[in-house]
Amino acid sequence: MKSNTIANGILKAIAILLGITLLLYFLYKIQSVIIYVAIAAVISLIGRPIVMFLRRKLKFKNTIAVIVTMVFLVGLFVGLVSLFIPLIIEQGHNLSLLNIEQLQGKVEDLYREIIAYFELNQIDIEQSIKNSNLLTELDYSIIPNFLNAVVSGLGSFSIGLFSVLFISFFFLKDSKLFENGILTFIPDNKELRWRNSSTKIKDLLSRYFVGLIFQILILFVIYTIGLLIIGVENAIVIAFLCALLNLIPYVGPLIGGLLMITLTMTSNLGESFSAVILPKTIWVLVVFLIGQLVDNFGSQPIIFSKSVKSHPLEIFLVILITGILFGVIGLIIAVPAYTAIKVILKEFLSENKIVKKLTKGL
Repeated sequence: MKSNTIANGILKAIAILLGITLLLYFLYKIQSVIIYVAIAAVISLIGRPIVMFLRRKLKFKNTIAVIVTMVFLVGLFVGLVSLFIPLIIEQGHNLSLLNIEQLQGKVEDLYREIIAYFELNQIDIEQSIKNSNLLTELDYSIIPNFLNAVVSGLGSFSIGLFSVLFISFFFLKDSKLFENGILTFIPDNKELRWRNSSTKIKDLLSRYFVGLIFQILILFVIYTIGLLIIGVENAIVIAFLCALLNLIPYVGPLIGGLLMITLTMTSNLGESFSAVILPKTIWVLVVFLIGQLVDNFGSQPIIFSKSVKSHPLEIFLVILITGILFGVIGLIIAVPAYTAIKVILKEFLSENKIVKKLTKGL
């Protein structure tokens, strides 16, 4: 082999590696834009059934249907955010954030009652807290930094919200916009297969995300009824927040249950632990377990089997593997990504025995 051929091969390999490195670096630098596009794509998939209903049933023009859908989704988002304001105010009042001494006293009383109830060793709590200097020696220099972080966060959030809404509008208005962008990288002889795959993916994922909304709604109803019967303050908001966390498979329900119990206990600071806090906490745990049983053995398997046409065990393994590989992000994107991959494999590798088995129900 000639030295020129070897040198050209080495240079070509170096150029490819350099190109891949630059591409990855570029994607890393614009990761916020990729996140905006991904969120907008999810919103467009959720809003797609609404747009189709307005166009087909009510005979709206496409642009008007998209505008109405966007207004509805934004109004829903604003309404959900406004629900949390009373909870934040109430918890701020309960925790006495502006009265450190009162907060310290309530925490000490609650802790004394807990260790007395469970017959643990007595500890000099007051001296321990004083020695820790946790509540008495605050670094007030963090206040300006905190305010700067809040202002910066609000600015970033505003930019992100506008970007997501803008991109979502055009994804809904022109449902083939994203598809046509990908087609520029697809060979001409594969375009028809990709179009078929894209249509199937959009249909399945729209059904999946709408199914998730129903899943959250079922949990929300169960949690709300249970917490209202128990007499937990801000039951509706707490129920919705814990139901929403259920979108994160396996990890989300645990966080939601812990949050539900914590908010119940902090809402009753100053009350008797054995007579009020412990019984309410136990009943809240029962409500949480009932909701999870209904979700895990009822609504979730039905939603997965009907929307993405995959077996619950198949979905469980996929979520578990992607969670191990990619963490929380993997848990969230596991089902949509797996569904898209299955559709593409069926379209392009339909003769493969393994693909036939995996995509039998599609």
